[in-house]
Amino acid sequence: MQNRSNQIWINGELKPEDQAKVSVFDSGFVLGDGVWEGVRIVDSRPAFLDAHLKRLREGAQALMLAEVPEDNALRRAVDQTIEGNGLINDAHLRIMLTRGVRREPYQNPRLAGSGPTLVVIPGHHPVSEAQLTHPQKLFTVHVHRGAPDVQDPRINSHSKLNCILGCIQANVAGADEALMLDPDGFVATCNSTHFFIVRDGEVMTSDGRYCLGGITRGHVLHLCRKLDIPARETTFSLTDVYSSDESFTTGTLSGLRPVGEVDGRVVGSGQRGPITERLQQAYDDLIRDPNAE
Repeated sequence: MQNRSNQIWINGELKPEDQAKVSVFDSGFVLGDGVWEGVRIVDSRPAFLDAHLKRLREGAQALMLAEVPEDNALRRAVDQTIEGNGLINDAHLRIMLTRGVRREPYQNPRLAGSGPTLVVIPGHHPVSEAQLTHPQKLFTVHVHRGAPDVQDPRINSHSKLNCILGCIQANVAGADEALMLDPDGFVATCNSTHFFIVRDGEVMTSDGRYCLGGITRGHVLHLCRKLDIPARETTFSLTDVYSSDESFTTGTLSGLRPVGEVDGRVVGSGQRGPITERLQQAYDDLIRDPNAE
């Protein structure tokens, strides 16, 4: 159920949720023309905000969005949304930046003449102990991650149809999330999170060519180096996944979550593994550090 007391930030002002509206001609609505970021709120502050704004700006640059607000203006919008909604913990923000309102609902970016639309939506997302300990089930879907000359997966765009189609197939299969392959058949990522395996004490994730530059993913790789846990970005197949000792996913909203089953095969013991648990604790310490970036 929606929380009607939420205050939504739209182009410079907070509005009650039932009054927060954008035009039916907005580029994000008619074409998925825009970029976005999800930011976790910890102790009333936006965790790793600099990294999120950097990724947002890189995507906006790639899409040639005009009149993108400066970082200080984006930070003010974030701060006002946090304060206006009294967010402390178990919360997140969705920052959405589109090309703005088009004169007509067609593709040509020249039809957008109003300047960008900036929306910041607050949400509540408790991270329960069950989520951190109960292993997920993944299902490998037929929808692959595309090459960058088709739709660059490193742009966090509003156009998420391939991920949605993967999610639909995973839902039908009774899984928690879709595991997606790259064009060569190697494991790329999940439909909304990044994917890791552990084999013989070594942490592995995809080589990154066909996935978003995940901020949590990057922090986990950094923590592995800090904790002297061998880790690398590489290519690996489903056979490697099925015979791995542990597996987990990473994402902004929930951090690290264990995986116990992939395509009906039990991964390791089927429970959260010791390296996953160790990295979860290290990540929890990191995200609660106000000086961490």
